[in-house]
Amino acid sequence: MWGLLTHRARAWCGLIALSLLSITQITAAASTGSIRLEDAIDRTLASNPELVAFGYQIEAQQGRLAQAQVTPSPELGLMVENALGSGDYEAFDGAESTLSLGWVLERGKRELYVNAARAGVSALEAQSEIHRLDAIARTTYLFLENLRYQERLRLAHEATALAEQTVATVRKRANAALAPTADLARAEAELARVRLAAEDISHELKTARRWLAAQWGESQADFTKVVGDPQQLPSPGSFTRLLDEVDRNPNLSAYLSQSRLREAELRSAEAQAKPDWRFNAGIRRLELTNDNAFVAGVVIPLTSSNRNQGRVTEARANLHRAEADRVATRLQIETQLFDVYEALQHSLHRSRALREEVLPRLEKAVSETQRAFVAGRYSYYELQVLQTELIATRADVLDAAIEAHQRLIEIERLTGVAMPSAVLNP
Repeated sequence: MWGLLTHRARAWCGLIALSLLSITQITAAASTGSIRLEDAIDRTLASNPELVAFGYQIEAQQGRLAQAQVTPSPELGLMVENALGSGDYEAFDGAESTLSLGWVLERGKRELYVNAARAGVSALEAQSEIHRLDAIARTTYLFLENLRYQERLRLAHEATALAEQTVATVRKRANAALAPTADLARAEAELARVRLAAEDISHELKTARRWLAAQWGESQADFTKVVGDPQQLPSPGSFTRLLDEVDRNPNLSAYLSQSRLREAELRSAEAQAKPDWRFNAGIRRLELTNDNAFVAGVVIPLTSSNRNQGRVTEARANLHRAEADRVATRLQIETQLFDVYEALQHSLHRSRALREEVLPRLEKAVSETQRAFVAGRYSYYELQVLQTELIATRADVLDAAIEAHQRLIEIERLTGVAMPSAVLNP
């Protein structure tokens, strides 16, 4: 399931195209009342408001690229000399008129401008991949939160049923004078408490659904259930193997694109230090002799060698900064990867220990205590403490499993590597 999280940008473009073609089917599936993570991710890629807004940034940069490819237009000129004078130059008798065509010699600058604009598109596309992966990670995280509250609500209903059963048992014992009426009051208070807890979780679940639906631009959720099994725990492999994959991190790819952009900007700034030459050519008409002549000329600006040097220095500093940022980011990613990997290992160990060692013993203890309570050997207080501990431990098992999957999301974002998990296929 988590493979969807870390596909590269081209793969996501394909997914977006497919999701746009099948949005009707996706919506129809969601309207049945349940939604799977694949559907949630598809809907996010198709309609996430932030992704849509960022798409306009890429479109704007593509417009700048198109503009950079436009060459200067030639100039048509007409000059009349020696006209409207006196004597031989009265009216246009001795006029000299020149019809010329002029254009700018950019001396290779246009290609550099285009390269800089194209590098800008590549940099934005790399950023777009990061935004897409962030949106997928956010959707997955919110999906897991829905799964968490959904399972917590199920546990709350189990706790309510258990408390109702206990109240019935205590009432029978109190009516038979086998238990103090105070036990009945405490059991009824505990029942009211667990019902209130279930209501609290129900409200949190509704809010979680709205947050998930907002990922694809909906103000209301059109589903009532997410489908998944959080107890299918991930297997991340060794830390050394993950460390070897850090270069696939989309942030590092973005820095490489940024470096290419800064290098193109440096070349463009260096080119701007060279002035444009202007060339013109045309035909001159001499009225006095009734002759025509060809004329041509070139204009070469006289400038100092340090023209645009400030922008060249700025562009060179930006290039060096991009590389320095990439090195610093890689070190930060490696450190974060170790931190998250250790947290994942702890969550996995905690989940297995609670589920395999603690929970079975508590379930056995509660079962035996219930029988002893009915037989009058244990007090209500001892039963209630164990029941509360059992429900809390089941919640701890759930939280540890959810945290393990959330850690896996972070590892996939840091490495760009998909790792298998069965939470989508319970």
